[in-house]
Amino acid sequence: MSHSANTATASAAEATAPVQYLTVNLAHEEYGIDILAVREIRGWTPVTRIPQAPHYVLGVLNLRGAIVPVLDLRLRFGVVRKEYGATTVTVIVTVAGRHFGVVVDAVSDVLDVAAADVRPVPDMGTTVDTEYLKGLTSLAERMVLLLDVDRLLQPQDAQMLEAALPAAADVQAVA
Repeated sequence: MSHSANTATASAAEATAPVQYLTVNLAHEEYGIDILAVREIRGWTPVTRIPQAPHYVLGVLNLRGAIVPVLDLRLRFGVVRKEYGATTVTVIVTVAGRHFGVVVDAVSDVLDVAAADVRPVPDMGTTVDTEYLKGLTSLAERMVLLLDVDRLLQPQDAQMLEAALPAAADVQAVA
């Protein structure tokens, strides 16, 4: 087989290979985050507030010397905030070379999802605005909404956060 035929075969296999999603729980619904975007999973720790940050940005945390904004997905999606507990975690994701954390109620597991199993999200019946979703999949009795992490932190909010980071050092941590 020629090199170009091997390359075409490899590309076709990659296109049909399942995508792995880290599943997380939020407000009694299950969401999937593309595992390739996940940098790490951390237990909840208090963050430092940032003045004039969007309502859904809790603040920042120090991740081995890097200052990382932390978003509460409940607030981002317009869901009532709940007290953070033993299962609350911050999932650190990387989007376009930028790291940020998303606070979720709990982490569940990792699922393999074939592209053919991803369906469009209907406009009704979900807690979340469909702009933040890539699609949904159902596995056995589970319905999993697939998050589009690229859209969680809007560019204008990211720029505002970067400008505000020096002020964050003067503010108290959020419990």
